[in-house]
Amino acid sequence: MRLDDVRGFVFDIDGTLIHRAGDDVHVQPGALEVLERIRSSGRRFVLFTNGSHLPPAAFAEGLRAVGLPVEDDDVLTPLCSLRAYLNGRRGSGSVLLFGTGPARAYLESVGVRLVAAADAAAADAVFVAHPERFDFDDVERAARGILGGARLLTGSYAPAYAGADGPILSRGAMLTAALAKATGARPVVVGKPSRAALHAISERLGAPPHELAVIGDDAGMDIALGNLGGARTVLVRSGISGAIDLERLRPRSRPHAVVDGVAELLDVL
Repeated sequence: MRLDDVRGFVFDIDGTLIHRAGDDVHVQPGALEVLERIRSSGRRFVLFTNGSHLPPAAFAEGLRAVGLPVEDDDVLTPLCSLRAYLNGRRGSGSVLLFGTGPARAYLESVGVRLVAAADAAAADAVFVAHPERFDFDDVERAARGILGGARLLTGSYAPAYAGADGPILSRGAMLTAALAKATGARPVVVGKPSRAALHAISERLGAPPHELAVIGDDAGMDIALGNLGGARTVLVRSGISGAIDLERLRPRSRPHAVVDGVAELLDVL
């Protein structure tokens, strides 16, 4: 696969550009050189993580601390694509959030109108990010708001994500599933993979999805995201999908190319 004619790049973070093992976090071999090569060519990249417990700038700060030269604007999360989703609906509506304090502060800073659980009946959407804890009375209020017409949005509906010691169960998916069961609503994902995420990426990079390349270690998240928009997709075997059998993947999750690590991209940039 050639990537020298691609206008912009989308990278996953964990398992692709960095590796976590307990408290040890280090940059994957070649990751620094790949990002620098893209920048020196005059092209742009973004890093998209489905983590929604922190604002994008906090993720960027953590990556700089371990040696990746990224700016705050280089990082996107479902908090960003939530805004893209709302803007696609002319930015109207209020949102009941299940998430952390930092996530709430970020959304308010970018103009998302949040409401308290007590006002769930007035919410146009219920957004499940990464809740640290929740109250069943608030969940019931949210469910009644959804039954009243509010949309059920979630950053990710994947049941688990990769951790240093094995899969980490997703609290966001658990809560989203509870709300879906109680209301019969079909959750709308605004993180990876979704059109809202593609819109946020295209807006940041200034290029349509079909002119981009998406590189990541998760076939169901990263590769599915790229394929949804017609981008070129590269599966990196250094993370969660390292031993996956490509023949068993659904077409939407099959990559155009596979590499053992991002360092191999240096030959095709």
